[in-house]
Amino acid sequence: MKAQKDVKTGKWLIQYRYTDWQGIRRKSTKRGFDTKREAEEWLRNFLQSQQADFNMKFEDFLRLYYEDMKPRIRENTMNTKKYIIDLKILPFFGKKSVNKITPADVRKWQNELISQGYSQTYLRTINNQLTAIFNFAVRYYDLKSNPCTKAGSMGKNSADEMKFWTKEEFSEFIDGIMDKQKSYVAFMTLFWTGMRVGELLALTPADINFDERTISISKSYQRLGGKDVVTPPKTPKSNRVITVPDFLLADIKDYMNRIFCLESTDRLFNMTKSFLEKEMQRGIKNSGVKRIRIHDIRHSHCALLFEMGITPLEVADRLGHERVETTLNTYAHLYPNKQRTLSDKLQKLYQEEF
Repeated sequence: MKAQKDVKTGKWLIQYRYTDWQGIRRKSTKRGFDTKREAEEWLRNFLQSQQADFNMKFEDFLRLYYEDMKPRIRENTMNTKKYIIDLKILPFFGKKSVNKITPADVRKWQNELISQGYSQTYLRTINNQLTAIFNFAVRYYDLKSNPCTKAGSMGKNSADEMKFWTKEEFSEFIDGIMDKQKSYVAFMTLFWTGMRVGELLALTPADINFDERTISISKSYQRLGGKDVVTPPKTPKSNRVITVPDFLLADIKDYMNRIFCLESTDRLFNMTKSFLEKEMQRGIKNSGVKRIRIHDIRHSHCALLFEMGITPLEVADRLGHERVETTLNTYAHLYPNKQRTLSDKLQKLYQEEF
């Protein structure tokens, strides 16, 4: 099973036989390698994964997991699973050998995610995905133990009572940080668009269309393993174009004009989440409004939309939710008086007709 040149393409190919995990003997060819070494290294990794040798890299075993799960769950569920794993798990564990991932490694990964400020329910969802992968390895490939079990979980199954700011409370807060333009514009953008913090920090001037009055959201910024990482956003639906009010565009344009040598591909808000958290605490202290998290500003935007009478489907599209049910389950309780208003209108209509 040696690599050889493909006379048609000039690339390298390798032909091989292997026994898959079901015990079936197979023959195949893999093409398109730039070098002989690359082809032979690919084959070594592939054979390890088929034999479930847990010296293999986590990213190689993950392919087995995906292949097994794909016919068993709905396509949309599979896509969401892959997005979470590829963005939140693979960058940390991908190059590690499966059998060398320890509970301490899992705890370190958990702590990095917790520091990002994700909601408790989202942290639990991410952790469940890693646990499921190792459970799969234990159950079907005889991995000795699941390191997630000793590491313990993170997050919560159910969310705490949701906190948010009304428009009036936000107005008081934003007055408390007006002395720093970059902070002012960043929080104005968060409140009046509802975008996630990672989406805000990944924005570039090219994403702002002043003529169409829109912002394109197609990426997310985060610190991962001590490095700046720009990735696709949370889910496929998170790729979206949202409309923006004129007053916010004017603030953004003035902010951009004051940045020296700003290129179209530069990060517009070249700051960290830690900086925003400190600025938020400063604004809360200066204004006296109640304390909430940065992510709760997204909840505040959603609450504002519901108060304005925007439909759940429109809200889901603007927030980038994969399903409108997510929007309904998460936010429907924000304005319970809307249900009373609805019933009052039905009562009035009945009385007018009958």
